[in-house]
Amino acid sequence: MDGVLNLNKPSGPTSHDMVSRIRRIFHQRRVGHAGTLDPMASGVLVICLGEATRIVEYLMDSKKLYRASAVFGIQTDTEDSTGAVTARMDCRSITQEMVECALPGFTGKIMQVPPMASALHHNGRRLYDLARAGQVVERQPREVEIYSLRLISFKAGEHPAATFDIECSKGTYIRTLCADIGSALGCGGHMSSLARLAVGRFALEDACSPDDLEALASEGREGTALTSIDDALLDMQSLQVKEEDAMLLANGVLIPAGRALGADKSPPETPIRIKSAKDRLIGIGRVVQKNNEYVIKPDKIFSGARYGVQQGEDSA
Repeated sequence: MDGVLNLNKPSGPTSHDMVSRIRRIFHQRRVGHAGTLDPMASGVLVICLGEATRIVEYLMDSKKLYRASAVFGIQTDTEDSTGAVTARMDCRSITQEMVECALPGFTGKIMQVPPMASALHHNGRRLYDLARAGQVVERQPREVEIYSLRLISFKAGEHPAATFDIECSKGTYIRTLCADIGSALGCGGHMSSLARLAVGRFALEDACSPDDLEALASEGREGTALTSIDDALLDMQSLQVKEEDAMLLANGVLIPAGRALGADKSPPETPIRIKSAKDRLIGIGRVVQKNNEYVIKPDKIFSGARYGVQQGEDSA
């Protein structure tokens, strides 16, 4: 089966645990996820099966929407509630207005220092492995973008609690954001819970739980939970070519962009869906300039495109 699964990951299992479970349910070896969720986090985990594993990079670029809760006045070594407490202070003076005033400073393009408890590499080793060994190494700040940051609720007290909705770019560490907001308030803090509400067009309200998926599989209907590759990429612009040009592109031949419907609306070097006149998804490519002419260059050709077979149909 080729397609994309919108899975509602429960809190507890790792993203790798979920991929292993999906492999078993679908009897499919080619399975991968489009963006890790920490074990404590729940919500949308986009999983690609079969041919769809080739579009993971495009899905990972999608905007993410999270709902996160933070506790101020308590700092941990992992920046979330799973870590050991490293500092504690009374923060009764923190008000809702103070939190709201701090948020604009974390909106737009900001720099984040990745946490030690992360999967990034340092000299060939994962940071979380170094952290478990008691090592702390210097990490370079990375630019991420926070498109919107909204306070949903606030509860005052010795250790105030706040809940935020955050729309952000890939690579954003929400627990680091919570800790940094705490630092801006002068009291520190950590993330106490996290739910991913959406990845691009995949929303939590449409997600399938692992148990529901098991129930579908018991009836032989697990495939109904999958979104087609084409539909998963609907946010990506498309262009349409004649059937004969579709076959040329499917075999790696560049064609003049002027022969494609919609090519004039496709920014150069931007990934686009290439579709045939019969609305078949051929692959993903780009409009590029070559010898003073704009041409369509295929980057990924999906299985079956060379034979004019619809995605999901048998070629026999």
